[in-house]
Amino acid sequence: MVLRGVRHESEVLLRQVDGRLVTLRAHRGVGDLRQAERVAERLRSLVAETTRASAVDRARVRAAVHYFVGLRNTPERRHHRTLAEELRIVDAMVLALSA
Repeated sequence: MVLRGVRHESEVLLRQVDGRLVTLRAHRGVGDLRQAERVAERLRSLVAETTRASAVDRARVRAAVHYFVGLRNTPERRHHRTLAEELRIVDAMVLALSA
């Protein structure tokens, strides 16, 4: 039963990542989009890798996904940071999770 819940959570996280990429593709330039796609691919890998990991590790991946999904198209929504700066933050989160 627990694995089923984790599997469902993973599917939800993957849909959230894919949905965010769709939105970014509709609103962003090529440079930001390439970086977002690279980060999204790494997040997808982490989601898959942590399916059988501890709850703590899954929570860390979930936090990185939620941060990525929460990125806004306008910098005013995030204390005047650009999308590129936000993606660097997510990238750093992903690197820390991968280590």
